Amino acid sequence: MSKIGEIAAAVENGKVKLIEELVQEALDEGVDPNDILENGMIAAMAIIGEKFQVNEVFVPEMLVSAKTMKKGVEVLRPNLKSGSLGKMGKFIIGTVAGDLHDIGKNLVALMIESAGFEVIDLGVDVPPEKFVEALGEHPDCKLVGASSLLTTTMVSLKNTVDAIHAAGYKDKVKVMIGGAPVTQEYADEIGADAYTPDAGSAATKAIELVS
Repeated sequence: MSKIGEIAAAVENGKVKLIEELVQEALDEGVDPNDILENGMIAAMAIIGEKFQVNEVFVPEMLVSAKTMKKGVEVLRPNLKSGSLGKMGKFIIGTVAGDLHDIGKNLVALMIESAGFEVIDLGVDVPPEKFVEALGEHPDCKLVGASSLLTTTMVSLKNTVDAIHAAGYKDKVKVMIGGAPVTQEYADEIGADAYTPDAGSAATKAIELVS
């Protein structure tokens, strides 16, 4: 197996303890750092995302794979060409006002980052104006992800979409929403640009929206 194949297998199988050594060995052998990132780690996370969508792996496995990739990226980072990690652009994400859940949001953030985006994570209980403020601070950002895990905070999704549109970003920024109680119908109703049911499909949709 090639070194990149070993790295991909380590990410896919969540070999957290092996990844740093494998990445360093590949670098020492002169393997292109961008090749390690693209064909080793990002490709492996794409497979994990696909398996997650068809219930072949579940949240714990996905988290371990994402953690493995993160450790590998730390070794790789000083060797990467500027912009390699954020080549798809910026993605602002947060759990909406009144909601303190973060596991789903964190998973989406990890998968989006694995897909090549620079993720700006606003955390949980994020008011609409904070999303707008973040867009002001990152005028080149084209995507926002908002998550709601409670039926009672779904109205905060609407308020967030309304605030982003009212601030003049309707034609400049795509808003993706998700979370346990959220549906495609609700996304259509509140004027969101996309709804995705899980982290894997969120990454796929994000790429589609900026392509």
